[in-house]
This record gives sequence, C-alpha cells and structure tokens, in this order.
Amino acid sequence: MRNLELLERAILDESTGVMTFSSSHEAAGAPVVAMRREGGYIALSASYGPFEIALRPRFQELSRVLARLQPVEGLHTTRQVGTGQAFLAVGLRPDGVLMLRPTIVADATGHVGFNLALGDEARKALYTWLPVSADA
Repeated sequence: MRNLELLERAILDESTGVMTFSSSHEAAGAPVVAMRREGGYIALSASYGPFEIALRPRFQELSRVLARLQPVEGLHTTRQVGTGQAFLAVGLRPDGVLMLRPTIVADATGHVGFNLALGDEARKALYTWLPVSADA
C-alpha cells in the first residue's frame, strides 16, 4: 500500500511565476512541490527534505491529461505524463483529490518516486494556474 502525503496549500509567487504546494503543517523536511512554466514545458520539483525529483513534462500534454482525468475510486493513478524513464503519474479521486507520483525509473528492476496528493482546493488552484480546461 502506498503512503500518500497530502499537500493542501497552494501559493503562487507572482514575481517568479512559481506555484508551490505544501502541507498545512509546518515541519522540517516536509514534502513540497514547486512548478513553473518554461515555454512549452512545466518545470516541476518535488522535494522531501534534501531529496528531490525534478521533471519537465510538456505543458500541453500535462494540461490535456489533467483536463481528461475522470474520478476513479480505488486506483491511485490512471495516466502518465513524460517518458518511460521519467514521468508524472496522475489520478483523480471522487473527492477531488489529485494524486501525483513524480517517478524516475532506473530500469526494469526498480524506480524512485514520491506518493503525493493535492487536496481539492490545491488542485483547483493548479487547474486555474495552468489553466486546465475541457478543451485542452
């Protein structure tokens, strides 16, 4: 079973264009996801203490996948954005929580990833910021 860390806060730094998602409880080493649009890509940094996974999925692909997500009970992630070696797996629960699994695959024997979830309000902030629409 995967242990998920819920990120409920979304903060946009207007001066840098960085959207940051974090937990509502302040703790050293707590997980943080930061995103910034860089041309046709989204620079994504998921960190947990000193450990970080950085990805650059295509903006259009991420926006399209998020727009087409359907809530699924029981499954953690239903879609992936990226390549077979580095990807962001995403899924939507019926309660509006967005599952995020930034993952780096070593080879067929293993991978490293974070099991994160954006609370409904944080997900809505992400969808507004990107923006995500049904037309994507």
